[in-house]
Amino acid sequence: MTTEKTSSPPLLSGHPAFPPVLDTNMQSPNLQGGAAPCGPPCPPPAAFGPSVPGAFGVAMNPQGGSGYVVNAGFNDSNCVYNNQEDPPPPFEDNEVFDFGLDNKIIRRAFIRKVFMVLTTQLMVTLAFVAIFTFVEPVKMFVAVNVWTYLVSYAVFFVSLCVISCCGNVRRRHPWNLVALAVLTLSMSYMVGMIASYHDTDSVIMAVGITAVVCFTVVIFSLQTKYDFTSCYGMLFVCLIVLIVFSILCIIIHNRILHIVYAGLGALLFTCFLAFDTQLLLGNKQLALSPEEYIFAALHLYTDVINIFLYILSIIGSARG
Repeated sequence: MTTEKTSSPPLLSGHPAFPPVLDTNMQSPNLQGGAAPCGPPCPPPAAFGPSVPGAFGVAMNPQGGSGYVVNAGFNDSNCVYNNQEDPPPPFEDNEVFDFGLDNKIIRRAFIRKVFMVLTTQLMVTLAFVAIFTFVEPVKMFVAVNVWTYLVSYAVFFVSLCVISCCGNVRRRHPWNLVALAVLTLSMSYMVGMIASYHDTDSVIMAVGITAVVCFTVVIFSLQTKYDFTSCYGMLFVCLIVLIVFSILCIIIHNRILHIVYAGLGALLFTCFLAFDTQLLLGNKQLALSPEEYIFAALHLYTDVINIFLYILSIIGSARG
């Protein structure tokens, strides 16, 4: 049995073997045809070494082999990013990062729900005011039974404390609607009873002025860039001053003083209406959660009712 010996091609003098092959079996990497010039072990050239799997611009070999495909960008047809030509979009312009409760669709639905509840409350109150103003037997009943006003005030105060202080009640359906209905009915009875002590013309004039003022303030608050929610501290201080002023008006019976007090009260609650309206938007310093639509409607409702009562007081005091 003979063994044929394969002869290698002749080498030219002064030239190493071609092509050079990396020998990994030795402690120091050598090139066939000549020893490496460095003494300690030298790493392979970076240009020929494999890249780290999963690194940027490097894709894993889907076959599971040892090779890697060098990619300068993302060539996937579903991806729009190319690191060479198209820069990545800004964070705020990417619709993918639009989070839950701050979503514009949810915020707009929340605003619609609040104004629907508010419209229902105002319609109920307007019906009570019309009954107490135009129906004479009801006027006579209210004039004789003053205790009903005190009962309605107590019911309003209790329901207001329940809705304002008990978060579980105002967020749990249907107890939130029940509490709001009780508050609306008690407040409507109070407003109707107060309106029954004024002339019909004064009541109609106060309703018209209140509607114009509130509509204008709400539209202005939704469109303006000025942030009324940043003035909550100043509004709170003004409210305390107004309460002290009301105590002074109870002690001193002066018609001019009452007109000034009513004018300041109407102005302050107009600012509160702008403040509470901007709490619905979600793009100001302070904002309400979309879950708090009952609480938001309650704030707007009390603002509108206070504006109406102060305007009615101004007109009644001016007419003597």
